[in-house]
Amino acid sequence: MLTAVVSCAKEMALLALMEKTGYNMVQENGQRKYGGPPPGWEGPAPPRGCEVFVGKIPRDMFEDELVPLFEKAGKIYEFRLMMEFSGENRGYAFVMYTNREAAQRAIQMLDNCEVRPGKFIGVCVSLDNCRLFIGSIPKDKKKEEIMEEMKKVTDGVVDVIVYPSSMDKSRNRGFAFVEYESHKAAAMARRTLIPGTFQLWGHSIQVDWAEPEKDVDEEVMQRVRVLYVRNLMMDTTEETLHREFSSFKPGSVERVKKLTDYAFIHYRSRSDAIAALTLMNGAQIDGATVEVTLAKPAGIKDGSPRPQTPVHLYSRAPPPNTCSPLQPSPDPERFMFPLLPCTPLTPISLLALKQSQIGSAVSLLEYHCHKNCWSPPEYHLYSTPGQDGKLLLIYKVHTHTHRHILHSSLSLCVCVYVCVSTYIPDKLCVLLDDAKELAAQTTLWNLGNVSLTPQSAGTRRPCWATDMEPPDWLGNLRHKQEGNGNIRY
Repeated sequence: MLTAVVSCAKEMALLALMEKTGYNMVQENGQRKYGGPPPGWEGPAPPRGCEVFVGKIPRDMFEDELVPLFEKAGKIYEFRLMMEFSGENRGYAFVMYTNREAAQRAIQMLDNCEVRPGKFIGVCVSLDNCRLFIGSIPKDKKKEEIMEEMKKVTDGVVDVIVYPSSMDKSRNRGFAFVEYESHKAAAMARRTLIPGTFQLWGHSIQVDWAEPEKDVDEEVMQRVRVLYVRNLMMDTTEETLHREFSSFKPGSVERVKKLTDYAFIHYRSRSDAIAALTLMNGAQIDGATVEVTLAKPAGIKDGSPRPQTPVHLYSRAPPPNTCSPLQPSPDPERFMFPLLPCTPLTPISLLALKQSQIGSAVSLLEYHCHKNCWSPPEYHLYSTPGQDGKLLLIYKVHTHTHRHILHSSLSLCVCVYVCVSTYIPDKLCVLLDDAKELAAQTTLWNLGNVSLTPQSAGTRRPCWATDMEPPDWLGNLRHKQEGNGNIRY
């Protein structure tokens, strides 16, 4: 009886909302659509970047409460709440605004907003994905051949992105990214190319969604003075890059950071960076044709929910004038102090630490995961024999990140809230600790947290065993997320 009363009250509240706003509401295919378009709307739907994803919604919260909350950020074009057969919501929704500015305001205002006592929602940008990752393709195939083959077996192909091997520019890396005209076309292609049932050139292939590129605020990008350079030769040095990228104006380059076959060029002024971008994109350096773009700044807010339950550590509060360092060190932050009797120990959240207090990439990655409310990273150890008979080691890292992909076509919606990403270094190590530290550094670079380098925080330089490309069984694990150029400095 009580359930019927509550259900009736909710229906009355929804009817009152529709009467007040003039929006229509219809439920179909597991989602309830409010608006789309709103009353009096003329013209096409809002462009890409106007929609946000909302997660961790209480299951008994509906449009009568959510719409007024999200209207605070701007005019809503469409609100889509995912529904269960039971009548509860599925814990997430998509809100499309009439412009990008309103969507950004919603993220800033409502991410981690407490909508019920102890209940916090997460809000982040939502983007359709039109790109597929295709792995295990023959390394001797050119872009034109791959494009031709993909057009034969799938519809709507608009582009193919292929990266040359860092060791032999005449060969590809064994994978490609295929761009489609719409998400619907990409979804249909993915269904056609199901692994195990489809082959290209006699090879079984791997197919998955490419990692969607995150939009960066245009105002932020207007201040960027760092270039991202890819497709470099492995033996190209930072000195060569410094010379080439400052040739048009000596002294314009502040510093260069090269990692395997890509690099970041920091300029003293944005105008010099833009000039170099125009001059150097497509230039030849050590026999390789390089691609140059503006680098995306680290630390851009991606709407990931912040943690609700902190992990507690213990910090030591030494009495004044009683502590002396046990070991001399040029860095006062790396001193050790005696733990005196009756020293008070206070619980402290890991997130309360300064990033400068974390001295290894392994610890920094754990901190980064806690900060973003992700599961701890998983390390998987692999080995291969070296040329001199030594056993060489490498770790593969899995991170479980809170992300989402919206696929909306023909009233179909698929949401993946927890995304498992895989990262693997491009070098093998002799020592186990070096292999783990390098894997953590590689993961941090790809996640956008690059404040820790192999030489920083007092760590020794890892003992790289070889600069050769990893064995074939590692090939596709490294590059699944490179198609969007979203590597950050």
